[in-house]
Amino acid sequence: MKRFKIAILAVMAAILASCSIITYDDVVAKVGRHRLHKGEVEQFIPSGISKEDSLSIARQYIKAWAGEMIIGDMAMTQLSKAEKDISREMQEYKNALLKFRYEQRYIADRLDTLVSDAQVEKYYNENQKIFTLKMPIAKACYLRIPQSSPMKDQLKKMMASDSEDDIDALDSLAYSYASKYTRYNDNWVDMVMLARDFGMDYGSLIAQMKDSYIDIVDEQGLEHIAYLGTYIPSGKIPPMDYCEEKIRSVIIGQRKHTLATNLEQDLLNDALDKGNFIIYEDEQQQSSAYSAMPWNWFKR
Repeated sequence: MKRFKIAILAVMAAILASCSIITYDDVVAKVGRHRLHKGEVEQFIPSGISKEDSLSIARQYIKAWAGEMIIGDMAMTQLSKAEKDISREMQEYKNALLKFRYEQRYIADRLDTLVSDAQVEKYYNENQKIFTLKMPIAKACYLRIPQSSPMKDQLKKMMASDSEDDIDALDSLAYSYASKYTRYNDNWVDMVMLARDFGMDYGSLIAQMKDSYIDIVDEQGLEHIAYLGTYIPSGKIPPMDYCEEKIRSVIIGQRKHTLATNLEQDLLNDALDKGNFIIYEDEQQQSSAYSAMPWNWFKR
């Protein structure tokens, strides 16, 4: 117990060093027979940070290391021989890790990542309800401009135009006169994201919508304008193009799951066919349901 206390004091002395980590023979801390070297600590300290931050991270690491060593030593002295035998758990962990790595390699070698438009459309048509919107979305255009700007009305009119010339002119003028300009028209945007531009919650923002426009002047005299070319409220089914990327990910995920599920059974079947996997019947249980099963019972 005395040696144990001395070891703790040695660790705490290293942790509480106020100016730097005191090193002796490249050792920064010790717990009993365990030694922590300077290089082991340094590899966990990011480069480019201040001396104070480096010391703080180093002390935290030393404290965590000391705790592990102390608890580990206590376990070695207090646990029985049977309790300290972790060979089975280690083997199970090794097998699980190797299985996982092989599955990842197997899937990567065989996974078809090409998802056709027809497959996307089929999945969308068969599973529309799962895409029900939890919050509104829109194809929108947003700009923030001084309320006194002479270009405000012209820009606002251009925001609702489908003309390519107007859209090009809007892009050019907005970058010159607006303090912020975002055209979401080519992509769907959820109203929560759009509401951030206005600095308000999306429920209050929607309440301000009139004739597809949202027009709000803030306390600094800046006018926030959004034009919602298409608006779909929550609870509705979004169009397929909004769901497309998610659908492709789901289909690929299903293919991964199928490959992983079939892998073990396919290997077992192959081993049975080649005689590498043999199930021995118990002659004393010939009448049991188990032994009455045909030899191919293990196969799908």
